[in-house]
Amino acid sequence: MIASYSIHDLTFKKPAKTSRNTLSAKRVYLLELRNADGKVGYGEISPFPGLSMDDREDFVQKLDQTITLINSRAQEEELDLEKWPSIRFGLEMARLDLQNGGKRIFFKGPFAEGKLSMDINGLIWMDSAEGMLRQVEEKIAAGFHCIKMKIGALDFDEECRMLEVVRKKYTAFQIELRVDANGAFPKDDALTLLKDLHRFELHSIEQPIAQGNWEDMARLCAHSPLAIALDEELLGIDPASGGLQLLRTIKPAYLIIKPGLLGGFKISTEWIQLAGKENIAWWITSALESNLGLAAIAQYAATWNNPLPQGLGTGKLFTTNFSSPLRIHSGKLDQGGHDNWDREISLLK
Repeated sequence: MIASYSIHDLTFKKPAKTSRNTLSAKRVYLLELRNADGKVGYGEISPFPGLSMDDREDFVQKLDQTITLINSRAQEEELDLEKWPSIRFGLEMARLDLQNGGKRIFFKGPFAEGKLSMDINGLIWMDSAEGMLRQVEEKIAAGFHCIKMKIGALDFDEECRMLEVVRKKYTAFQIELRVDANGAFPKDDALTLLKDLHRFELHSIEQPIAQGNWEDMARLCAHSPLAIALDEELLGIDPASGGLQLLRTIKPAYLIIKPGLLGGFKISTEWIQLAGKENIAWWITSALESNLGLAAIAQYAATWNNPLPQGLGTGKLFTTNFSSPLRIHSGKLDQGGHDNWDREISLLK
């Protein structure tokens, strides 16, 4: 088996703003594994700037080293990818593709065959209050019944007024509202802010305070009237050795499972299984992957038959993404479009 990679920059249609930073482009390293029969498996290696634990200056050096080791037929442990989740994700993805015939089928099933759709949330990126409300109306008009709004960058009172506008027009029975603070709330003020948000009948809030503050997050989960979902909190934690301690300390209502940031599908499955043991609900979310990575994550998500809306709508954010069989219609995602992956990937390189 021969490994190689090419570089592609995804350009956002509009700068993507969170409470952490603003992104105008995202770099993707497209991993290619070619076997002796000439079949090719593709994987996406795409560290998230400012968030991935392997967003480091020596990332390309480690990626080149990994390619060299694979081509020299090194043992798995020699790759030493424990602290490199983006590379682990891409390598696992490429191997799955190759195992299934190099047809961009990472997980077999009705979704990959274009016969099944999944409910997804409509993602609202940070903007002015007017811009975010406009996005909400566009998503609802497109058929979404679950809306996820990024908060934490605007003035809190302004964000509350924005949520109030949405709730006056659409009840909780009509539209489910999720919010994501990306750790923006100050620890000392977080509970007061969560109590203020509760009046808008929100489904949940993701990561209200910064990761790594287990005791503070545990107190919030114990006393907040609003359900809390852990997101960044999972990053860098080995579920086998530290997962149960984390979940039993914090006791969240939900987990956000991001295979691209956690390090692949196997580790995502470990988190899901732990969540099941602790009676914690969860959903799967992409992390600004290209349509190729999004397809792999969506196929994986579909194998779980989770009734909650998944967070898989980010492929539409880019101008330089390549087209794919993925389609969004009426708040649902399916893979019933064209199947020209090879042509599209060749254009991407």
